[in-house]
Amino acid sequence: MKLVYVFDAYCGWSHGFSRTLLDVAARHPDVPVEVVSGGLFTGARRVPIREFGYVRGANAKISELTGAEFGPAYDRLIADGSFVMDSDAAARGMAALRGAAPGRAAELAAALQRAFYVDGLSLSDPATYRKVAGGAGLDGDAVAAAFTAPAARAAAEGDFRRAARLGVDAFPTLVAEAGGRTVAVARGHATADEVDRRLAALGM
Repeated sequence: MKLVYVFDAYCGWSHGFSRTLLDVAARHPDVPVEVVSGGLFTGARRVPIREFGYVRGANAKISELTGAEFGPAYDRLIADGSFVMDSDAAARGMAALRGAAPGRAAELAAALQRAFYVDGLSLSDPATYRKVAGGAGLDGDAVAAAFTAPAARAAAEGDFRRAARLGVDAFPTLVAEAGGRTVAVARGHATADEVDRRLAALGM
């Protein structure tokens, strides 16, 4: 069996799902977790964050349901309103981190979201990837360089296509693949216990 986690680093519900993802990965250490960026804020959706008037209310709900933290630095971005979330850049960064430590993709995805939602760092800035990589014990300079390389852009585009092939259009979605079957076992919000029950019911 393999788990495929389709998320967007700029998605608050994905941030809220980070704890569940890490718990599921810890409970099933022999099950590989593939992390795929979905591309929530691309094209015409790359606009100042003030255009998304639902953000504050959604964050409050996410925090209530999941306990996810939204830090003061992030709150200042929301208050200012001019910040533009660019999922293309975030997907390139996730690809750079994933390339540095493929077996730690779930952990790195959670760390990347923390960099934005707690530390208020831009996921379009190479320095953010240097910091996230360094915090994970990786070569920060190498990851920052990979973020700007053509291979990262190709990997990000590949992620968007992979998400589309899986039929995922809402984030986060956790998919289980086994025996030729592909089944979504979580969408939006779920606990690790709920994911385990769904996997068991599917015989996975």
